[in-house]
Amino acid sequence: MHRTAEQDIHGPLPGGLATAIRETAGDIATLLNTASDTAVPVPDSEWTLGEAAAHLALANELMADLAAGHERPYGDGTPQSLAAANAQSLAAFGQRGARPLASMITEQADVFLDAVERAAGDESTAGPAPVTPLGPMDRHVLASYLLTHMLGHGYDLARALGRPHMIDRQRVGLCMPFMLSVMPRVVDTAALTDPAVRYAIRLRGGAAFGVSLGDGAVHVSPTPPERPECTILIEPVTFLLIALGRRSPWRAIGRGQVLAWGRKPWLAPRFPTLFTAP
Repeated sequence: MHRTAEQDIHGPLPGGLATAIRETAGDIATLLNTASDTAVPVPDSEWTLGEAAAHLALANELMADLAAGHERPYGDGTPQSLAAANAQSLAAFGQRGARPLASMITEQADVFLDAVERAAGDESTAGPAPVTPLGPMDRHVLASYLLTHMLGHGYDLARALGRPHMIDRQRVGLCMPFMLSVMPRVVDTAALTDPAVRYAIRLRGGAAFGVSLGDGAVHVSPTPPERPECTILIEPVTFLLIALGRRSPWRAIGRGQVLAWGRKPWLAPRFPTLFTAP
């Protein structure tokens, strides 16, 4: 298991993470600066392009405040509470212009990284682990959270504009600290019908980890179990899109982006249903 929030890490961010955050914010800004109409709908969403961009700008500001040690209550981690908090924040924030929002997204990403750097440079003032909308996280995991959040909504913006998205294998790898940390917190307990199942999840050319079900809970480990009932091999970008609720697992299976084997390979399609995308 990754370090818990009580084991706050104060060192510099892992290699590539700060760069990925800056570049992803820049890619999103580039997308927005091509938009002539922010009232266009985001596919498979209730938001317009302007609303999605405003949410991203506000979320980056929230993350920057958390990294700086400020308390910012924002829901209780359930999808319903986060949706309500999102609606409230958007109602209070009227900006929907593409260029101003693009600037805010990149500026707040920089503010976040500056706050993390300051905390790394002075452990005495870094304070406790930030309490995020999905629970306490050390600043390294929080940075991974920020990147994951930007990639998910950046994907939405790209679809709305008919442009290529910015998710790639390297960036997915940098999202994994957050993904492994948050999986036990977003379990759909109603879906835990099997008494004990061990999954090995392998990202093609990337990370591998284990997920075990038992006693009505999900346990995540940074290494696969020795004898899993089901091993899933999945293309990394597909993994992230399924995890964030942006792609159907059945569509991915049909395209050969997901393979499964083991004593119970038929459990593979059930794996994504164990979690509710926040």
